[in-house]
Amino acid sequence: MSRGRRKLLVYGLVVGTLLLLAYKLRTCPEPEPQTMFMMPKDKFVTDENMKIYSYDRNMPLIFIGGVPRSGTTLMRAMLDAHPDVRCGQETRVVPRILQMRNHWYKSSKESLRLKEAGVSEEVINSAVASFILEVIARHGVPAPRLCNKDPLALKSMDYLKVLFPNAKYIFMVRDGRATVHSIISRKVTITGFDLNSYRQCLEKWDDAIGVMYKNCNKVGAGYCLMVYYEQLVLRPRATLTEILNFLDIPWNETVLHHNEMINKPGGIALSMVERSSDQVVRPLYQEALTKWVGQIPDDVVNDMANIAPMLSTLGYDPAANPPTYGIPENVASPEHQYESSASGDSTKQTTTRKRYLLI
Repeated sequence: MSRGRRKLLVYGLVVGTLLLLAYKLRTCPEPEPQTMFMMPKDKFVTDENMKIYSYDRNMPLIFIGGVPRSGTTLMRAMLDAHPDVRCGQETRVVPRILQMRNHWYKSSKESLRLKEAGVSEEVINSAVASFILEVIARHGVPAPRLCNKDPLALKSMDYLKVLFPNAKYIFMVRDGRATVHSIISRKVTITGFDLNSYRQCLEKWDDAIGVMYKNCNKVGAGYCLMVYYEQLVLRPRATLTEILNFLDIPWNETVLHHNEMINKPGGIALSMVERSSDQVVRPLYQEALTKWVGQIPDDVVNDMANIAPMLSTLGYDPAANPPTYGIPENVASPEHQYESSASGDSTKQTTTRKRYLLI
């Protein structure tokens, strides 16, 4: 083929390609204009009967927490026994994502990097809230009221209040001496706790409970209810009545018989890797209240008020060995539950009632 013919062939191919492209551009429809934001999809789950349960950040979630071994598993089992509530097992990831978020903002350098990258606090909050909400809504069966029990998540109670403005918090409180004895005797691994030292564990308990106590006061009595483990065990009906009223959930007798709902359809699912699962299968019992008495080293007992000042703040007597936690409701009569002066001084009645109901 001559040189001139080759040039003519190349020119022909180029012109043909351009004509083909021009034809395609004229016949292809113009793309639709892109919006600058994404519309969120409706979030919902369905039960076995295809009933739809929607969920969002404004729903009245329930968070149960406290220092581990303070009755959080018992509390969630009792609420799980209610037909309108589903808590489920510990997710373990909820406190971890909260811890990650706190870590990002502890460093001014890291928070600046996020800001410069366009990852604003609003973006972080939206992402963290979505993560937590998806985990809570989808890790168990649907229910009208969803609940989460990851004990140490309540250390971030004030931040959770920002993410979920209508959520409510059940803050479980137990005598720190009993809590620490349970942690050590059952070898419950908690980051930062030295299971060989009662003194160090009590100090760690004091730090953790102090943070939660401060946050509970910060979010306010309308959103956070302190529940004493001792009173939940000694006076379950009265305590659960107060809890359900606080949560705006109607009374149901099943909450008093949680052990009968274990691993039943619509009942309570247990995780075999949670340390308290072997205990909540039993009906309520009171022998664990004072198991710690005589088990704590004398030097720690003698210095208890200084080691764990939160005991006194919460109403416990650090010098009482054994303490008096109150009278069980099934044996207490009205004249034994309350003391008053002959004049009927209401202040004295309130003070005495607090002594019986708390300590």
